[in-house]
Formats: sequence, C-alpha cells, structure tokens
Amino acid sequence: MITLEMMPPLMFGGLVLAMLIGFPVAFTLAAVGLSYGFLAIHLGFFDLNFLQAIPGRIFGSVLSNDLLLAIPFFTFMGAILERCGLAEDMLDSMGQLFGPIRGGLGYSVIIVGFILGAITGTVAAQVIAMALISMPVMMRYGYNIRYITGVLAASGTITQLVPPSLVLIVLADQLGKSVGDMYLGAWGPSVFQILLFAGYTFVLSIIKPSHVPAVPKEARTLTGWALWKKCLMGIIPSAVLIFVVLGTMMMGLATPTEAGAMGAVGAIVLAVIHHKDFASNDKKILIAGVIAAGIGTIVGTLFFGDEVAASLRGLIPVAAPVFKVAFAITYLAVAWICIRAIGIPDLRDLIKQGYETTMRITCMVTFILIGSTCFSVVFQGVSGGEWLEHLLTSLPGGVWGFLIFINVFIFFLAFFLDFFEIAFIILPMIAPIAQKILAPVVGPEAALIWFGVMLCVNMQTSFLHPPFGFALFYLRGVAPREVKSSDIYWGAMPWIGLQAIMVLLVIAFPITVTGLLDKPTNVDLNKVKIEVPQIDMPPLDLGPPK
Repeated sequence: MITLEMMPPLMFGGLVLAMLIGFPVAFTLAAVGLSYGFLAIHLGFFDLNFLQAIPGRIFGSVLSNDLLLAIPFFTFMGAILERCGLAEDMLDSMGQLFGPIRGGLGYSVIIVGFILGAITGTVAAQVIAMALISMPVMMRYGYNIRYITGVLAASGTITQLVPPSLVLIVLADQLGKSVGDMYLGAWGPSVFQILLFAGYTFVLSIIKPSHVPAVPKEARTLTGWALWKKCLMGIIPSAVLIFVVLGTMMMGLATPTEAGAMGAVGAIVLAVIHHKDFASNDKKILIAGVIAAGIGTIVGTLFFGDEVAASLRGLIPVAAPVFKVAFAITYLAVAWICIRAIGIPDLRDLIKQGYETTMRITCMVTFILIGSTCFSVVFQGVSGGEWLEHLLTSLPGGVWGFLIFINVFIFFLAFFLDFFEIAFIILPMIAPIAQKILAPVVGPEAALIWFGVMLCVNMQTSFLHPPFGFALFYLRGVAPREVKSSDIYWGAMPWIGLQAIMVLLVIAFPITVTGLLDKPTNVDLNKVKIEVPQIDMPPLDLGPPK
C-alpha cells in the first residue's frame, strides 16, 4: 500500500526515470504530475477539486505574468545582435589591440565575450559567432588547440551570468525577487569570473608561453588612431545599448519588459549602423537623434528631477516644449532607422530569423512552465514541500552543508537538464527552504538574491561539461575537421574548474553578491516614538450663554 510519505520520493523518481527516456521535458512534467495526481485522488490523499488549482495557476501566474514578457524581447535582441556583424568588428579590433602580447587573442575573446554577454544574453549565438571568427585566427598563429576551444566555450557561457541574462530573469521570477536586484547581485561575480579567466590566461602565458604566443607585428593591419577608432566604434554603441537596457531598469525608469522592448529596438538600430548600406544621410539623421536625446536628457534632469532647485521651477513652462521636441526628434530618428532596416534585404531576413528564434524559445519556456506547474501543484498536494524541507534541513553542516549539497546536486543535474528545466522544476521546491536557512547569514531580503546568483554561476557549467554541454556541441558544429572532439572536451576542463572556484568564492564571500544591493534598514519598533506637536490655539469665544 502506498502511503502519503512515499508519494514525494516516488514522484521525484518517476520524473527522473521519465526524463531519462528522452521524452520532451515539458510534456514529461505534465504527464508525471497528472498521473500521480490521479493516483493521489484514487488513494484519497486529496479530491478532484484540488486539481482545479492547476488551470488557475497557469492562467493566473504563468500566462498573465508581466515579468515573463521580458523573455521574448531579450531573446529577439540577442538573435539580432548575434548576426549583425558587431561581434566580427569587436573581435577583429580587440584582437589587433591585444595581439602583440602573449595570450592577447585570448584576452580579446574574454573581453568581447563579456561585452557581448551584456547585450545579447544567448550562449549559442555567442559561442558560434566567436568560434567562426576567432578560431581560424588563433590556430593560424599557433595557439594551443585545447586552450582555443576552452576559452571560446567559456567566454560564451559567461553570457548566462552577465546582465541582462535570460537566466537571471527566470531566476528572479521563480524566486519572487526583482530583476533589478538580481542584476545588481550578478555584476560582482560576473566581473570576478572574467578576472579569473584572464588570470588563467596570464599564468598560462608565463608557464607555457608556446600555448598562447603573441601575434607577429607584421600581421597587424591597423595601428594608431585607426585601430582605436574601430575599437571605440564597437564599444560605444554597445555601452549605450547596455545603459538603455540595464541603466534605465536599475535607475527605476523602466520595468524589465520596457527595458527589453527598448533593447529590441536598440538591437535593430545597431544592426543598421553596422551594415554596409548605412548611407551618409542616415548617419546625419542618427547624429541628430543622438544630439536631441542628449538635450532632452539634460533638460529632463535639470527641470523635472526630484531634486530640482526651487529657483529653476519658474522655467519649466519654457523647458517642457524643449523636452518634448528633443525626444520627438529622437523617436523620429529611431523610426527612420527601423524603416531603413526593413528596406535592406539582408536586415529584413535577419529580423525574420530573429522573430522565428524568439517564437521557438518563448514557446519552449511557456510549455515548460505549464508542465512544471502541473508537477509542482501535485507535488505540494502530497506534502512534497515538507518532505523536501525535512531532507534538506537535516543535512550535516548547517548552512554551509546545505549550500554545498545543493550546488553539487545542481552541478550533476546540469549534466542532463537545461537551465530552464532546472529553474522551473527544482527551484520552486527549494526556494522556501533556502530563504529560511540563508536569511540569518545575509538577511531575509538578500538571501534569495545570493542563492539565485550562486545557482546561476553554477549552471554556467551545464554548457561546458560532458556529455551534454551545449557550448561544446555548438563548438563541434563550427570547428574545422582537424579539431578533435577530445580536444574540445579536454579543453573545457580547466574552465569548468575556474567556474567551480567562482561558485566557492560566492559561497564563502556573500559580499560579492550583496555588495551592490540596497542595505536593509533596521528599525527597532520599541524605540519608535510618535510625537504630536502642540498647537497653541486661542480660546473659543462662544458668546454669552443663552
């Protein structure tokens, strides 16, 4: 006879077994959840009315979730930027800038990977684009093949951690935290991760200089201002787009969905700017739009900010029309550039491909969410939450034992599952437990931010380690035939170790995540005093008594 205590482990085991068969995860989740739901009804653990929570949660929490609207916008932005030529220009210019030093091409791949991660947010696009461009060049100048494959794969996976990563948006939604806080928490580990990658390259250039040789001086085609100009032409537009997407969100000027929409439009603008058919008249319109945006921003900051000087308030009737006209010019310039994108055949095809990619990924995420909802409702109905909480809170080592166990569990789970599947299946189960266990360490507000960023760093490895490291598959698909699969797998091993070190650093030093977050205000309610001001009022003259 199956008891209530047996149901949670049976559900979990059934899910693992069904996934090993290879059936699509979204439908596996729904099938396992509904099957055990009907079994629980038959055994009398709950009645049929309990399953009404499934459609209620799907339509009330999944399909009406405004935060998840940001996913198609950021996906479209990455799909456009991955093919618009920006990566080629940046890798070429950075390669020539750092090429004369040992490991210079490796440094350029790491830096460009970080910048592209901040504006694309997609691993596949980044790995493929950088491999197609940089791998032949690095092989030509004698770089070790295992270093080449490792640095290309690892620099592509950093996009999972660098805002505006799709992973962070999903984690924020599943943990019930704001996307802005999740982004702020991820900046520290993402920068430290890049420093670890660069440090490994530096050490390798000292220990084994033949593995990362310098590019001969005669191979450099650009020098001086021409080289710096090309570098800046790739970095400045990218920095503007990063500010438009992340800056407005972190300053509270835009929601994640609004920032994603601006990023999607900004990606089209960048694609047009980097196209060879971008004419001189178009450049003049772009410059006019940029100048107008600058004027509008300055006027808005001076006259409409929260801390406006009282003496400037009288000028608002004059400033308001200037503000409106400036941004009207900016909007017209952006609209013109988007129209130009439609008129250029290459870009029109690019936008169409971006729509198709966005549709596929968005549908996949939605179906996984629906399937995970079916599973989680039934799992909670058979007291799965209590079973899991008892299992995790009884681990030896307290907080640190819990963190080590969860990270090792996620690391091995990532051998077989994608990060979307881990986030939608595992995270809702362990998030309440993590909040309870980690709150005494970093405070209740920062606990889940620290936990989410930690898991994000961990899940980077899911793209690198065999047998199902997707970054390795992408690399295998575009690498020349002379590059062996064993070189790709062995080349990834040191970089997996660097990512594991980053996980340990985040566990040991929570300040790497919480340092940029707003500090909680601790108020002792016992010391709060409410003082009512005394108002001296003249005595009322009610006149002579009647």
